Amino acid sequence: MAVDLSVSIAGLRLRNPVIAASGTFGYGSEYAALLDVSALGGICTKGLTAEPRTGNRGERLYETPAGLLNSIGLENPGVRAFIENELPRMKKLGPPVIANLSGGSVGEYEEGARLLDACGIDMIELNISCPNVKAGGMAFGLDREKAAEVTRAVRKAAAHKPLLVKLSPNAPDLAAVARACVSSGADALSLVNTFKALAIDTSQRKPVFDNISAGLSGPAIRPIALGMVWELYGELRNKAPLVGMGGIACANDALEFLMAGATAVQVGSATFANPAAMTEIIAGIEAYMRKNAFTRTAEISIR
Repeated sequence: MAVDLSVSIAGLRLRNPVIAASGTFGYGSEYAALLDVSALGGICTKGLTAEPRTGNRGERLYETPAGLLNSIGLENPGVRAFIENELPRMKKLGPPVIANLSGGSVGEYEEGARLLDACGIDMIELNISCPNVKAGGMAFGLDREKAAEVTRAVRKAAAHKPLLVKLSPNAPDLAAVARACVSSGADALSLVNTFKALAIDTSQRKPVFDNISAGLSGPAIRPIALGMVWELYGELRNKAPLVGMGGIACANDALEFLMAGATAVQVGSATFANPAAMTEIIAGIEAYMRKNAFTRTAEISIR
Protein backbone atom coordinates (compact mmCIF):
# COMPACT_ATOMS: atom_id res chain seq x y z
CA MET A 1 0.00 0.00 0.00
CA ALA A 2 1.35 3.41 -0.98
CA VAL A 3 1.65 5.87 1.91
CA ASP A 4 1.94 9.61 1.29
CA LEU A 5 3.49 11.37 4.28
CA SER A 6 3.67 14.76 2.58
CA VAL A 7 1.88 17.81 3.96
CA SER A 8 1.39 21.35 2.70
CA ILE A 9 1.66 24.47 4.86
CA ALA A 10 0.73 27.76 3.21
CA GLY A 11 1.60 26.32 -0.19
CA LEU A 12 4.96 24.91 0.95
CA ARG A 13 5.14 21.15 0.43
CA LEU A 14 7.01 19.07 3.02
CA ARG A 15 7.87 15.46 2.28
CA ASN A 16 6.63 14.54 5.77
CA PRO A 17 5.21 16.41 8.80
CA VAL A 18 8.37 16.34 10.98
CA ILE A 19 10.35 19.59 11.24
CA ALA A 20 13.50 20.33 13.23
CA ALA A 21 12.61 23.03 15.76
CA SER A 22 14.47 26.32 15.97
CA GLY A 23 17.43 26.48 18.32
CA THR A 24 17.82 22.73 18.69
CA PHE A 25 19.27 21.64 15.35
CA GLY A 26 21.74 24.40 14.50
CA TYR A 27 21.59 24.96 10.77
CA GLY A 28 21.25 21.26 9.99
CA SER A 29 24.74 20.44 8.87
CA GLU A 30 25.86 19.97 12.48
CA TYR A 31 23.81 16.76 12.62
CA ALA A 32 24.60 15.46 9.14
CA ALA A 33 27.02 12.85 10.49
CA LEU A 34 24.43 11.51 12.94
CA LEU A 35 21.29 11.12 10.83
CA ASP A 36 19.93 11.48 7.30
CA VAL A 37 19.06 15.17 7.40
CA SER A 38 17.56 15.00 3.91
CA ALA A 39 14.78 12.78 5.27
CA LEU A 40 13.29 15.58 7.39
CA GLY A 41 10.18 17.50 6.44
CA GLY A 42 11.86 20.85 7.12
CA ILE A 43 14.52 22.60 9.18
CA CYS A 44 13.99 25.73 11.27
CA THR A 45 17.09 27.86 11.71
CA LYS A 46 18.42 29.10 15.00
CA GLY A 47 16.63 32.28 16.03
CA LEU A 48 17.83 35.12 13.81
CA THR A 49 17.82 38.86 14.37
CA ALA A 50 18.59 41.62 11.90
CA GLU A 51 21.89 42.36 13.66
CA PRO A 52 24.22 39.90 15.46
CA ARG A 53 23.54 39.06 19.10
CA THR A 54 25.91 37.62 21.69
CA GLY A 55 23.13 36.10 23.79
CA ASN A 56 22.77 35.90 27.54
CA ARG A 57 25.65 35.71 30.00
CA GLY A 58 26.14 32.99 32.59
CA GLU A 59 24.42 29.61 32.68
CA ARG A 60 22.45 28.83 29.54
CA LEU A 61 21.18 25.28 29.95
CA TYR A 62 19.89 23.52 33.05
CA GLU A 63 18.27 20.10 33.27
CA THR A 64 15.16 19.61 35.34
CA PRO A 65 13.03 16.46 35.79
CA ALA A 66 11.34 15.67 32.45
CA GLY A 67 12.55 18.92 30.94
CA LEU A 68 15.26 21.37 29.98
CA LEU A 69 15.58 25.04 30.89
CA ASN A 70 17.38 27.27 28.43
CA SER A 71 18.47 30.89 28.50
CA ILE A 72 20.44 31.21 25.29
CA GLY A 73 19.17 34.70 24.56
CA LEU A 74 19.03 34.41 20.75
CA GLU A 75 22.77 34.29 20.16
CA ASN A 76 23.15 34.45 16.38
CA PRO A 77 25.34 35.99 13.65
CA GLY A 78 22.58 38.21 12.25
CA VAL A 79 20.46 37.73 9.13
CA ARG A 80 23.07 39.00 6.67
CA ALA A 81 25.76 36.61 7.91
CA PHE A 82 23.24 33.78 7.90
CA ILE A 83 22.32 34.45 4.28
CA GLU A 84 25.95 34.62 3.23
CA ASN A 85 27.47 31.79 5.26
CA GLU A 86 24.80 29.34 6.43
CA LEU A 87 21.97 29.41 3.91
CA PRO A 88 23.97 27.95 0.99
CA ARG A 89 24.89 24.92 3.12
CA MET A 90 21.32 24.54 4.37
CA LYS A 91 19.92 24.54 0.85
CA LYS A 92 22.22 21.67 -0.08
CA LEU A 93 20.78 19.50 2.69
CA GLY A 94 17.45 19.17 0.86
CA PRO A 95 14.57 19.95 3.26
CA PRO A 96 12.80 23.32 3.06
CA VAL A 97 14.54 26.05 5.07
CA ILE A 98 12.35 27.88 7.59
CA ALA A 99 14.05 31.01 8.92
CA ASN A 100 13.11 31.77 12.52
CA LEU A 101 13.04 35.56 12.88
CA SER A 102 13.05 37.51 16.13
CA GLY A 103 13.71 41.09 17.15
CA GLY A 104 13.65 43.66 19.90
CA SER A 105 11.41 46.14 18.07
CA VAL A 106 8.98 46.21 15.16
CA GLY A 107 11.63 48.00 13.10
CA GLU A 108 14.17 45.26 13.76
CA TYR A 109 11.66 42.62 12.72
CA GLU A 110 10.93 44.56 9.54
CA GLU A 111 14.60 44.86 8.62
CA GLY A 112 15.20 41.15 9.09
CA ALA A 113 12.05 40.28 7.14
CA ARG A 114 13.09 42.42 4.16
CA LEU A 115 16.45 40.67 4.01
CA LEU A 116 14.89 37.21 4.28
CA ASP A 117 12.26 38.01 1.65
CA ALA A 118 15.00 38.59 -0.90
CA CYS A 119 16.93 35.36 -0.27
CA GLY A 120 16.39 31.67 -0.90
CA ILE A 121 14.62 30.58 2.27
CA ASP A 122 11.30 28.79 1.90
CA MET A 123 9.33 30.21 4.84
CA ILE A 124 9.63 32.67 7.72
CA GLU A 125 8.76 31.59 11.24
CA LEU A 126 8.03 34.82 13.09
CA ASN A 127 9.13 34.32 16.69
CA ILE A 128 7.06 36.50 19.00
CA SER A 129 7.35 34.08 21.91
CA CYS A 130 10.93 33.78 23.19
CA PRO A 131 10.76 34.04 27.02
CA ASN A 132 14.47 34.46 27.75
CA VAL A 133 15.38 37.79 26.15
CA LYS A 134 14.94 41.12 27.91
CA ALA A 135 13.89 43.19 24.88
CA GLY A 136 11.13 42.21 22.48
CA GLY A 137 10.73 38.46 22.14
CA MET A 138 7.80 37.17 24.15
CA ALA A 139 6.43 40.66 24.82
CA PHE A 140 4.99 40.74 21.28
CA GLY A 141 3.27 37.40 21.78
CA LEU A 142 1.44 38.20 25.00
CA ASP A 143 -0.81 40.96 23.70
CA ARG A 144 -3.04 40.61 20.64
CA GLU A 145 -2.53 44.22 19.50
CA LYS A 146 1.26 43.96 19.66
CA ALA A 147 1.13 40.58 17.96
CA ALA A 148 -1.04 42.01 15.19
CA GLU A 149 1.27 45.00 14.75
CA VAL A 150 4.44 42.99 14.29
CA THR A 151 2.68 40.39 12.10
CA ARG A 152 1.36 43.12 9.78
CA ALA A 153 4.80 44.72 9.58
CA VAL A 154 6.57 41.47 8.73
CA ARG A 155 3.84 40.44 6.27
CA LYS A 156 4.34 43.72 4.41
CA ALA A 157 8.15 43.50 4.50
CA ALA A 158 8.21 39.88 3.36
CA ALA A 159 5.35 39.70 0.91
CA HIS A 160 6.86 36.85 -1.11
CA LYS A 161 7.40 34.28 1.66
CA PRO A 162 4.88 32.12 3.54
CA LEU A 163 4.57 33.42 7.11
CA LEU A 164 4.38 31.08 10.10
CA VAL A 165 3.92 32.82 13.47
CA LYS A 166 5.28 31.09 16.58
CA LEU A 167 3.01 31.59 19.58
CA SER A 168 3.74 31.79 23.30
CA PRO A 169 2.02 29.50 25.81
CA ASN A 170 2.45 32.32 28.32
CA ALA A 171 -0.16 34.54 26.60
CA PRO A 172 -3.14 35.24 28.88
CA ASP A 173 -5.51 34.71 25.93
CA LEU A 174 -3.75 32.52 23.38
CA ALA A 175 -6.79 32.28 21.10
CA ALA A 176 -7.09 36.07 20.88
CA VAL A 177 -3.41 36.40 19.94
CA ALA A 178 -3.79 33.64 17.36
CA ARG A 179 -6.83 35.27 15.75
CA ALA A 180 -5.03 38.62 15.68
CA CYS A 181 -2.03 37.10 13.90
CA VAL A 182 -4.18 35.34 11.30
CA SER A 183 -6.22 38.47 10.59
CA SER A 184 -2.95 40.43 10.23
CA GLY A 185 -1.43 38.17 7.59
CA ALA A 186 -0.14 34.98 9.20
CA ASP A 187 -0.46 32.02 6.83
CA ALA A 188 0.04 29.46 9.60
CA LEU A 189 0.76 29.22 13.33
CA SER A 190 3.29 27.19 15.31
CA LEU A 191 2.78 26.42 18.99
CA VAL A 192 3.98 26.28 21.60
CA ASN A 193 7.28 27.90 22.42
CA THR A 194 8.85 27.29 25.83
CA PHE A 195 7.15 28.11 29.11
CA LYS A 196 8.59 30.86 31.28
CA ALA A 197 10.19 29.15 34.26
CA LEU A 198 12.76 29.48 37.05
CA ALA A 199 15.50 27.46 38.73
CA ILE A 200 17.32 28.41 41.95
CA ASP A 201 20.79 27.27 42.99
CA THR A 202 20.21 26.48 46.66
CA SER A 203 23.93 26.27 47.47
CA GLN A 204 24.53 29.76 46.06
CA ARG A 205 21.10 31.01 47.21
CA LYS A 206 20.40 32.71 43.90
CA PRO A 207 18.68 32.01 40.56
CA VAL A 208 20.62 29.72 38.24
CA PHE A 209 20.30 32.09 35.28
CA ASP A 210 21.65 35.63 35.11
CA ASN A 211 18.47 36.52 33.23
CA ILE A 212 16.47 35.08 36.18
CA SER A 213 13.79 33.35 34.10
CA ALA A 214 14.34 30.79 31.36
CA GLY A 215 12.33 28.72 28.89
CA LEU A 216 11.13 25.24 29.85
CA SER A 217 10.90 22.58 27.14
CA GLY A 218 10.78 18.79 27.06
CA PRO A 219 8.28 16.06 28.01
CA ALA A 220 7.07 18.02 31.06
CA ILE A 221 5.22 20.49 28.83
CA ARG A 222 3.82 18.06 26.25
CA PRO A 223 0.31 17.49 27.68
CA ILE A 224 -0.18 21.23 28.16
CA ALA A 225 1.08 22.03 24.67
CA LEU A 226 -1.15 19.32 23.23
CA GLY A 227 -4.16 20.82 24.99
CA MET A 228 -3.36 24.23 23.54
CA VAL A 229 -3.15 22.83 20.01
CA TRP A 230 -6.51 21.10 20.51
CA GLU A 231 -8.08 24.28 21.85
CA LEU A 232 -6.68 26.50 19.12
CA TYR A 233 -7.76 24.16 16.36
CA GLY A 234 -11.27 24.37 17.77
CA GLU A 235 -11.08 28.16 17.74
CA LEU A 236 -9.67 28.54 14.22
CA ARG A 237 -10.82 25.39 12.45
CA ASN A 238 -9.45 25.72 8.92
CA LYS A 239 -8.50 29.41 9.00
CA ALA A 240 -4.79 28.60 9.37
CA PRO A 241 -2.82 25.34 9.59
CA LEU A 242 -1.14 24.58 12.91
CA VAL A 243 2.36 23.24 13.55
CA GLY A 244 2.45 21.61 16.98
CA MET A 245 5.42 21.28 19.29
CA GLY A 246 6.32 20.82 22.93
CA GLY A 247 8.01 17.74 24.36
CA ILE A 248 7.62 15.50 21.31
CA ALA A 249 10.13 12.65 21.68
CA CYS A 250 8.64 9.64 19.86
CA ALA A 251 6.19 8.75 17.12
CA ASN A 252 3.28 8.37 19.54
CA ASP A 253 3.85 11.91 20.83
CA ALA A 254 3.79 13.25 17.28
CA LEU A 255 0.66 11.26 16.45
CA GLU A 256 -1.15 12.88 19.38
CA PHE A 257 -0.47 16.34 17.97
CA LEU A 258 -1.53 15.28 14.47
CA MET A 259 -4.73 13.82 15.90
CA ALA A 260 -5.36 17.04 17.84
CA GLY A 261 -5.42 19.05 14.62
CA ALA A 262 -1.80 19.91 13.82
CA THR A 263 -0.79 19.65 10.17
CA ALA A 264 2.86 19.11 11.12
CA VAL A 265 5.05 18.95 14.21
CA GLN A 266 8.39 20.31 15.33
CA VAL A 267 10.85 18.29 17.40
CA GLY A 268 13.34 20.11 19.61
CA SER A 269 14.79 19.02 22.95
CA ALA A 270 14.47 15.31 22.13
CA THR A 271 17.22 15.70 19.54
CA PHE A 272 19.75 16.51 22.27
CA ALA A 273 19.22 13.14 23.95
CA ASN A 274 18.62 11.18 20.75
CA PRO A 275 19.91 12.76 17.53
CA ALA A 276 17.94 10.19 15.51
CA ALA A 277 14.64 11.07 17.21
CA MET A 278 13.15 12.79 14.15
CA THR A 279 13.92 10.04 11.66
CA GLU A 280 12.56 7.49 14.14
CA ILE A 281 9.39 9.56 14.48
CA ILE A 282 8.98 9.71 10.69
CA ALA A 283 9.35 5.94 10.47
CA GLY A 284 6.87 5.49 13.33
CA ILE A 285 4.26 7.70 11.67
CA GLU A 286 4.60 5.75 8.44
CA ALA A 287 4.27 2.42 10.31
CA TYR A 288 1.12 3.69 12.06
CA MET A 289 -0.40 4.75 8.76
CA ARG A 290 0.29 1.37 7.17
CA LYS A 291 -1.14 -0.47 10.17
CA ASN A 292 -4.33 1.58 10.00
CA ALA A 293 -4.61 1.62 6.19
CA PHE A 294 -4.17 5.40 5.99
CA THR A 295 -2.84 6.65 2.67
CA ARG A 296 -2.49 10.37 3.57
CA THR A 297 -1.18 12.07 6.69
CA ALA A 298 -4.35 14.17 7.00
CA GLU A 299 -6.31 11.01 7.77
CA ILE A 300 -4.57 10.74 11.14
CA SER A 301 -6.52 13.73 12.52
CA ILE A 302 -9.55 13.06 14.68
CA ARG A 303 -10.80 16.66 14.44
